Amino acid sequence: MQPVFSLTSRHAARPRGPAAVALLALCLALGTVRAEVSELVLGVSPLLGETETRTQFQPLCDYLANAAHLPCRISTRPNFLSYWETMRRGKEYNLILDDAHFTDYRAQKMGYTVLTKIPDTVTYSLIVPRATKLDDPARLVGRRIATLGIPSMGAAQLNGLFTQPSKQPIPVEVDNTADGFALLREGKVVAAILPTPLVREEIVRGAPFRVLLSTAPLPHMGFSAAPDISPELRQVLRQALLNAHKNDAGRAMLTRIGLERFDPANATVYAGQGRILKEYWGY
Repeated sequence: MQPVFSLTSRHAARPRGPAAVALLALCLALGTVRAEVSELVLGVSPLLGETETRTQFQPLCDYLANAAHLPCRISTRPNFLSYWETMRRGKEYNLILDDAHFTDYRAQKMGYTVLTKIPDTVTYSLIVPRATKLDDPARLVGRRIATLGIPSMGAAQLNGLFTQPSKQPIPVEVDNTADGFALLREGKVVAAILPTPLVREEIVRGAPFRVLLSTAPLPHMGFSAAPDISPELRQVLRQALLNAHKNDAGRAMLTRIGLERFDPANATVYAGQGRILKEYWGY
């Protein structure tokens, strides 16, 4: 009779009793650890519209697909609330490029592993039309300010600027930054609070805005992997991102998504950022 397990040779003795149970458990555990996903699904926080997000980050998806030898697709949502609800269920994305508070939340609550990050820090800018004479943010109390919807970092930053319950602006939630710029340009809001890099790009393109203030810097967006990504695959993806600026294919990808490189990162970089989800919205 052939043995059930043959870890050394086909003539090995059949394990019996507790030893057989232990060996079976070990083999099942190893199989679980090394199980690979069938595809990469990259989620990106909806700072941009859905179509623009897919266009902007498809080169990153293609680059990772080539490194992992797996298909990769981008999954988007139309706004931050639907993105948050989808992300919290933990079934849609197995890779996410995301803001600091969400990155920390997933690392602490959902078992995600932070692999890399966009270099440096990021701020949010409170902007107004260039022609307006408004210079004091306190004068925005009771007035309409465009902001990315809850529970986005933009909404949290707006909450942080106006801490007195009796002296609040009127938040006007938008699905993405383009909608915020449009409302400000059309005079439907008196100000907007949006990510500084995107504000800078819009002003360089000729938008008639100026910055009233910028918030304190935060760790820039982190790239994290879900628990069902094996340690071996996580390492492949981490090294592919960290080495991207050192090879032609990687440099081409970085140019197309507007980055110079990815930097090393871990959960410690984002520790404590997720507290705003609890403080402001009870999550």
